[in-house]
Amino acid sequence: MLAKSKAQAQAQAKSKAAARKKSDVKFGTRIKSFFRGVWAELKNVHWPTKKQVLIYTGVVLVTIAAVMVMLWIVDSILSIGIEGLLGLFD
Repeated sequence: MLAKSKAQAQAQAKSKAAARKKSDVKFGTRIKSFFRGVWAELKNVHWPTKKQVLIYTGVVLVTIAAVMVMLWIVDSILSIGIEGLLGLFD
């Protein structure tokens, strides 16, 4: 936006300077504001109960064990197959 007169140009310069001052908030103030926001968000988090944590942990451990057994079975089958193929060339 171009100024039409010298007075308008000075007014625009003052408003830009005022806007710049407002955005030049001190570092410490910004940090405090950040942590206040983080704390406010943490208050809104739905934290699981101890019982829920134990149940979810059990589900994860059982799932890991099941996948481990499946991978062991597949690995064993593939190992037997590769050994059989290599045995044909002896």
